Amino acid sequence: MKNKKLRGLIILIVVLVTAYFIAPLLVPNLPDFWTSKRLKLGLDLQGGSQIVLEVDYSQLKLSNEEKEDAVKTALEIIRNRIDQFGVSEPSIQRVGDNRIIIQLPGLKDPGRAKELIGKTALLEFKLMANSDQTKETFEKLDKYLQENIDNYDYLKKVEIIETEQVEDILESEDLDIMETEEGTVAEDSAATDIEEVEETEDEEEYQNVFTSLTTHEDMPGVISQKNIAVFKKLLKDEEFRKHVPAGIQVAIGKEDKNDIYAPRPLYILLDRTELSGKYLEKATVKIGQGYDPKTSGKPYISLKFNKAGAKKFETVTGQNVKKRLAIVLDDVVHSAPVIDEKIRGGEAQITGTFTLEEAQDLVIVLNAGNLPAPVNIIEERTVGPTLGSDSIKAGIMAALIGMAIVILFMMIYYGLSGVFANIALAVNIAFIIAIMTMLEGTLTMPGIAGMILTIGMAVDANVLIFERIREELRSGKTVRSAIDAGFNRAIITILDANITTLITALVLYQFGTGPIKGFAVTLSIGIVGSMFAAIVLVKAIYDGFVTNVNRTKLSI
Repeated sequence: MKNKKLRGLIILIVVLVTAYFIAPLLVPNLPDFWTSKRLKLGLDLQGGSQIVLEVDYSQLKLSNEEKEDAVKTALEIIRNRIDQFGVSEPSIQRVGDNRIIIQLPGLKDPGRAKELIGKTALLEFKLMANSDQTKETFEKLDKYLQENIDNYDYLKKVEIIETEQVEDILESEDLDIMETEEGTVAEDSAATDIEEVEETEDEEEYQNVFTSLTTHEDMPGVISQKNIAVFKKLLKDEEFRKHVPAGIQVAIGKEDKNDIYAPRPLYILLDRTELSGKYLEKATVKIGQGYDPKTSGKPYISLKFNKAGAKKFETVTGQNVKKRLAIVLDDVVHSAPVIDEKIRGGEAQITGTFTLEEAQDLVIVLNAGNLPAPVNIIEERTVGPTLGSDSIKAGIMAALIGMAIVILFMMIYYGLSGVFANIALAVNIAFIIAIMTMLEGTLTMPGIAGMILTIGMAVDANVLIFERIREELRSGKTVRSAIDAGFNRAIITILDANITTLITALVLYQFGTGPIKGFAVTLSIGIVGSMFAAIVLVKAIYDGFVTNVNRTKLSI
């Protein structure tokens, strides 16, 4: 009697919990506290993007412990960026030693998210090189590329400026790169008398490759759109970087989002970092005020440094008045204003041709912090909402057809006992959905497959019980005795089969990723639910039926 009461209490609790969490799916306009937990749809069901990142610490000298910390830090920073980006219910998880899988369901702008996630966000303030340093850099790089042009076949199609014209450029006192309304160009006096250039295949003519690569329409220090990809490739070349003069960094200017075909400026910087993003306290987007057409009504980024950063910034600006201080993010120069005077208060601005969206994204990555190591996007996949909707329909249809066939079979073959099994099956499906809702899980197509598999497993347990009961009835036992004996004989087999499957599901969850985990979760919940439904719920239904109706025969 006590066992029956305990069993009844357990069933009541399970049914109430299931009803509580499944109600929001069936009843609209419930109170907020009731709908705070809900079942999420995965990437394959509602559409969105999946990005696989690889943390690249190949260029960094890190111990194994530091590599582990780098991946953990990168994971946390990326999570912070995505949270600020506003994607609802993202999935961010580490896979293997240095990979991170990011799933962004319902994302409408995957390109923006990819750019946001992939930024290292290394903020640096660096001084511009002077005229002599700039001249030396051009001469050394031109000489190196001339002597090693066979190692850079992709540079052989660059239009080459004649040597005499290059000498005029390098001898100019106004070689320093400056900003104008049209972009960043050299002084007019440094660009005069540059004649039309010609392409050549003679190796001895490759004397001015670097200067030619960074000259656009008679303007030195500017990279034309057709040469930008080549220039970026050159900057990544390790041997080329070794031949950049000591203490110098060659950098490219920021792309103009309003004109993606516009040329981009070249910057020759001092490699020493005067101030870094680690001193940044907060970045915010602001809109320019006043009547200056360059800034009025245009977004810019306001930087606020912490106490140590403010002091350092004041020192740097005080010691370098009338020099240009470049603001560099991930080796791309966003602006390089002239320092007019010592700046107190620890505030700075990043101005430029920002769109509001671009400025907001930059603020997100700056506030989240810079990644400890670069990350490479090694895989990306986008699922449209239509495909997701089709997947839902296909999954639901498969589940309904499977359930319908099972229900009909059980009713035809086992009669009233089949009805009991079908009741248990319905409770089991509801139990799976309720538990996933309670855990705020994500339902994916593999998860739906796990639920469909669970339907068969739940019925399989009941089939074992029913066949044992049939055997007992054939041996002449009463209905009551046959039911008890049937359950006792079948329970070991049911537990054995389900526990071994549960172990497999747990292994899949532990070592699987993404969709595999979704399948393992629903399968695991379904296994537990099917054992409860078959062993506890169906037994309770039988007990109530036999006791209250006083049956001497059983439809099975």
